[in-house]
Amino acid sequence: MSEDVHDLANRLFTMARSGDAATLAEYLDSGVPVNMSNQSGDTLVMLASYHGHLDVVRLLVDRGADVNQANDKGQTPLAGVVFKMHDDVLDALLAAGADPTGGSPTAVETAEMFGREDLVDRFKRKPE
Repeated sequence: MSEDVHDLANRLFTMARSGDAATLAEYLDSGVPVNMSNQSGDTLVMLASYHGHLDVVRLLVDRGADVNQANDKGQTPLAGVVFKMHDDVLDALLAAGADPTGGSPTAVETAEMFGREDLVDRFKRKPE
């Protein structure tokens, strides 16, 4: 990878982490892959979710981001959001089809580890 491409990729991941939805949208509209991942396998939606940036998560979901794509450690955006307690982002990920039983540890297991019985019950409930 050339240094310029590497620098651009780093800027894109920083936009996701810092919540810069407007600039990130411009890059996505110009052809940046919505499911690109960094050296750890973290996708843009993983980073935006983990840092609680609901507007960026919605942008990425609207552009087709895979909300179930796990990183190199097997972690999914949903499990990360449970850990960070970003319930608004959690709602958006679930609405986009995030699977609480995917990844390792799963979002269900993460909720159990952190005593979030409200989420454990919600995740285990059958959709109507």
